[in-house]
Amino acid sequence: MAITSQPCRTKAAAVSPPMPPLAPRTSAFFEFIIAPPLVRTNTGCDRMKGIGELASAAESFSMNPRVSWDDQRAFVAVLEEGSLSAAARRLGVSQPTVRARLNALEQALGVVLFTRSMRGVVPTDQARALIGPARMMASASETFIRAASEPVDRVAGIVRLSVSDVVGVELLPAMLVPLRHRHPDLILETVLSNASANVLEQEVDIAVRMHRPAQEALVAREVPPIAIGLFAHVDYLAARGTPRSVADLDGHDIIGSDRSVPDLAFASAFLPGVARNRYVVRTDSHPAQLAAARAGLGIAVVQLAIGLADDRLRRVLPDIELPPLRTRITTHESLRTSPRVRAVFDHLVTAFNAHGQRLTRDLISRR
Repeated sequence: MAITSQPCRTKAAAVSPPMPPLAPRTSAFFEFIIAPPLVRTNTGCDRMKGIGELASAAESFSMNPRVSWDDQRAFVAVLEEGSLSAAARRLGVSQPTVRARLNALEQALGVVLFTRSMRGVVPTDQARALIGPARMMASASETFIRAASEPVDRVAGIVRLSVSDVVGVELLPAMLVPLRHRHPDLILETVLSNASANVLEQEVDIAVRMHRPAQEALVAREVPPIAIGLFAHVDYLAARGTPRSVADLDGHDIIGSDRSVPDLAFASAFLPGVARNRYVVRTDSHPAQLAAARAGLGIAVVQLAIGLADDRLRRVLPDIELPPLRTRITTHESLRTSPRVRAVFDHLVTAFNAHGQRLTRDLISRR
């Protein structure tokens, strides 16, 4: 990789010798993948020169036979992971191989894609402009591989799911056990993120969403809403007392969101009067909020089924009705007839229906 402190380069370097293909990604029957953070953009190079180089790069992506898809995979991995070593681990290759791949791509395109800084490698404006098309190619490649993995005579192959972080950690694994027993040839890739995955462009095959899909090409089945409430550790309540009203919360330690706009809006609407300085633990990770409550750090919003099943937690202010999370299982209409996707889709609908029914029975038994 042509690491340099200069943001732009006008001359193309010589083509490097071809590199061996990247090692195939190690597969397992159940694979968790944390969605990468969004990449921020900034400005830098001279605009006219940048436009010319980007046009040249775009033409190279579509027409230049020297541009290898393995090189582009390395480019996407480095940009999303932020370092050569992390990208190498993700791709299952050595760091020198990743560096050589980037060198080959930069030389084929005639542009500099990364510069070196104290924080590692930093993408140039050219790299930021090219990441969109590169990600689309990566998504199309993964969709192709998932479709090709499906045999015609049985339920098998790769199905990629998107669920919220706390559902993926606390609920989904147990739901998938009977599915794996029934269809042992299924491979399940799970993206844990509170952001919506793009089902329309088949970034994932199935998404468990907490909002209604807007696109007409999607198929959605609504399942019982996920009820939520306030919970705290028994030791915390023993030391600090149990609040009797929402106003009492202003004298307690609250666990809540850091910067998530929807979560902050929810807290403002349904827990009014709780000063921001009472939020002593702030994180946008819902599993981290749950872990903080289980450690006794304060009071947190927790899914009822999860909180009631934990002997260390006690429900706080049970008479306060927080709005439940309407939940839908969603897929693309073109995938609904795929045996592997249909099997997982139908199983999730059944599993979430059963989950809601168990919670209803539990709540009735506690009255």
